[in-house]
Amino acid sequence: MKIFVINPGSTSTKIALYEDEKSLWVENIHHTAEELSLYTCVNEQYHFRKQSVLQALANASIPLAFDAIIARGGLLHPTPGGVYSINERMKYDLLHARMEHACNLGALLADEFSKEIKCPAFIADPEVVDEFQEKSRLTGLPEIERISIFHALNSKAVSRKYALSRGCVYEDLNLIVVHLGGGISVGAHRKGCVIDVNNALNGEGPFSPERAGTLPADQFAELCFSGKYTLKEIKKMLNGKGGLIAHLGTNHVPAIIRKAQNGDKHCALVLEAMIYTVAKQVGAMHVALCGKTDGIILTGGIAHSDYCVKMLSEQIDYLAPVVLMPGEDEMGSLAFNALGAMNGSLPLQEYGKS
Repeated sequence: MKIFVINPGSTSTKIALYEDEKSLWVENIHHTAEELSLYTCVNEQYHFRKQSVLQALANASIPLAFDAIIARGGLLHPTPGGVYSINERMKYDLLHARMEHACNLGALLADEFSKEIKCPAFIADPEVVDEFQEKSRLTGLPEIERISIFHALNSKAVSRKYALSRGCVYEDLNLIVVHLGGGISVGAHRKGCVIDVNNALNGEGPFSPERAGTLPADQFAELCFSGKYTLKEIKKMLNGKGGLIAHLGTNHVPAIIRKAQNGDKHCALVLEAMIYTVAKQVGAMHVALCGKTDGIILTGGIAHSDYCVKMLSEQIDYLAPVVLMPGEDEMGSLAFNALGAMNGSLPLQEYGKS
């Protein structure tokens, strides 16, 4: 089964060809700032990105002939997890998305290519997967509801792979999945549904290399109204210039670890504090699962770090077995989902179905 994968990012378009789950070819098409400056919005980049993909395929002598195409899901309306056929409602919502990001172009590209070669086109587990139990949504202010935005694609994929290694299915297990990346998400997966997870994008849960996480509300309100910062600057503090960047001026965890190991006490303390906030979030998700957790999966880029994994594991391994599945293989995860949809092992969802 030849599967073509499309993953548009802010400054690149990653594409890959898989035979079942085996990677045959991967290309990371970099888009320069000068190239992207020609466009005032993401939607205007569509034809530019399409031509970049076609040129990369031509350069690799790969014909546009696949059994299935799957793209990274965009910032759609909240939807349950799973594999989705690309339909007209999805395309409309991506073209008119309330949040602009290059990932919104993925399904549009996949749909056009699939129609040309007459094969199925899918997305899987977009960042806006929402399977919250209703009590997880409410806060102490009726005007503010909690939002499900997290590393859904990787979190769901590693959960399914872990279940297969146990000889069961994802829907049989209660798992806590800790995605350790530029943003950090910690989700409670109950029998195949993520019933609670911190908003890993813009202001909740652990602080991370780039994000501020949960802050003391009164002090943050005073900062917002201090007159020192614009709304745009405040939002950048939450996502982009918070966390390790705010404390240490860098988001490069290996470099911070080296400094900590060489006696830099401040680096060691900040890193320890970040991991401590992650451990506390794991504890909260263990409560969300009523203490019935079958495993805690550590994934994402920082899960490659023995230093961080050891520090975190020591604080949580009494709750449930800790399983290490490092990295974030978005391309492989997408191929895994497309193959599952094609062979019937994963049910196919319909986007927008009430």
